[in-house]
Amino acid sequence: MEDLNLQKTVALIAQDFDLEAQEQALTEEALLQLLSDQIAYLIDHKLEFLLSLMYRLDIDENKVNRALSPFSEEPANVAIAKLVLNRQKQRVFTKEHYKQESLDNWEWEED
Repeated sequence: MEDLNLQKTVALIAQDFDLEAQEQALTEEALLQLLSDQIAYLIDHKLEFLLSLMYRLDIDENKVNRALSPFSEEPANVAIAKLVLNRQKQRVFTKEHYKQESLDNWEWEED
């Protein structure tokens, strides 16, 4: 992942998950660990908030349910953190590759 896109992804995730500002740039692995820890806390103490956040972030409900299942291959916090990270990476990619042109150049024709 490009550094700039990683920084944008970190910013999105930090905003939604109230992560502390880091003195140095995070790697994707470090971000995943921080996010996993925060999600573990939310699962234990604020599950409804977490589920609401998953809905707001447009993360597939079936994938979240599989991650929370006792039959999941990974711990729930790690599986959900990966879902969040992938979704936010998609958002950054979409914003970068499908930018709208500025509306400042548009002129209205009046009759």
